[in-house]
Amino acid sequence: MRRVLVVDDEENLRLVLRTLLKRHGYEVETAASGEEALVLVDSFGPDVILTDVRMPKMGGLDLLAMLKAKGNDATVIVMSAYGNLDLAIEAMKAGAYDYVHKPFKHEEVVLAIKKAEEREALRRENRVLREEVQKEHQFEQILAKSQAMQDIFRTISKIADFKTTVLIAGESGVGKELVARALHRRGARRTGPFVAVNCGAIPESLLESELFGHRRGAFTDASSDRRGLFEEADGGTLFLDEVGELPLALQVKLLRVLSDETIRRLGDTRDLRIDVRIVAATHRDLAAETKAGRFREDLYYRLNVLPITLPPLRSRREDVPLLIDHFVTRNNARLGTRIRGVDTEARRLLAEYAWPGNVRELENTIERAMVLCEGDQIVASDLPERVREARDPVQVQLASGELSVKKTTRIIEEMLIRRALQKTRGNRTRAAEVLELSHRALLYKIKDYKITDL
Repeated sequence: MRRVLVVDDEENLRLVLRTLLKRHGYEVETAASGEEALVLVDSFGPDVILTDVRMPKMGGLDLLAMLKAKGNDATVIVMSAYGNLDLAIEAMKAGAYDYVHKPFKHEEVVLAIKKAEEREALRRENRVLREEVQKEHQFEQILAKSQAMQDIFRTISKIADFKTTVLIAGESGVGKELVARALHRRGARRTGPFVAVNCGAIPESLLESELFGHRRGAFTDASSDRRGLFEEADGGTLFLDEVGELPLALQVKLLRVLSDETIRRLGDTRDLRIDVRIVAATHRDLAAETKAGRFREDLYYRLNVLPITLPPLRSRREDVPLLIDHFVTRNNARLGTRIRGVDTEARRLLAEYAWPGNVRELENTIERAMVLCEGDQIVASDLPERVREARDPVQVQLASGELSVKKTTRIIEEMLIRRALQKTRGNRTRAAEVLELSHRALLYKIKDYKITDL
């Protein structure tokens, strides 16, 4: 960070600062106004902008806002007289790094710039480390370092080349479609089409035509022949999301496709042979749906040849920090924002929240916080009230409408074990005493809950 742009309407001050900073090895340009500074920003490309907070026409706050709007990431340090201290603080809230009082000692200005250099070097180092961590723990488009997800990645790699049907189970928002896409990309069908359809999002009256296609005149609006999604996916993968929503009549037809690898368009008299790998997903318990008579048992067994169950985000909390950094980076590129990260308190709140909506909820929460963020870092006040206040995972579980005693008991048990380990600073023998468990039972439960981040 060797380029400094000095912005001040006092000529003598600009001259003094130019001489001082050049003496310390900096390349310096000066501007007499905010408007002039904006022109020099494009041509000079400063690393640091040292600007007066109060100037005619465009002051330091206005300059800061314009730089942010242009996406310029130069470090801004504001200068203010004693009476303008409130303005300087306001500038820091708006994204300025630091401020110095006028009149100032020369070493104060140099020290402020050197501190900015050290901070930027540390940020660059952290950014590189985060990128390396993300690369290390990225599998196709899925980012995770938890043991549960690493096991799933290995399973995907093993079964990707086979045409065998896969059933992906998991709560809403855990990333079932991402797993389906990873299966497709890792397998021999990667050059073929990947076609996704949400079985619960299409009206029942249209779903059969959507899946199997139709011949002209098959029904009132069928003015021409139309290929269905099975034909569109020929040679590739058809992803049937929320397969548990299929009506029973279509379940019979899907069973026939899986058995014979043929389809028949609506209104047609002949069968068409297809070559499609079926990957299905559901948030429902299909075994229970089968017992209740809402899902065909024979179809369930046809689909459930290679099952993959995705764990909820609350049971793999070590993935949360990784996902936070990923979503910040991705949204900066997509939204044009310049958010540098998430502060310690906000990270703690995000880590403690139970995420009933899983990864999708986390992604939406980070995007919302970045849009509302007034500085260059997400703070606790940028987070939704439910995240700031719902620190107790049991309350979050109950608020989500979950009534399962078994699931809620597991959450309480994991929470108590984590708190005991925190209280004893990781001393498992002492934690077992606090929890009134045997040491062996505690070790088993730590392994069962995959508690590795303490």
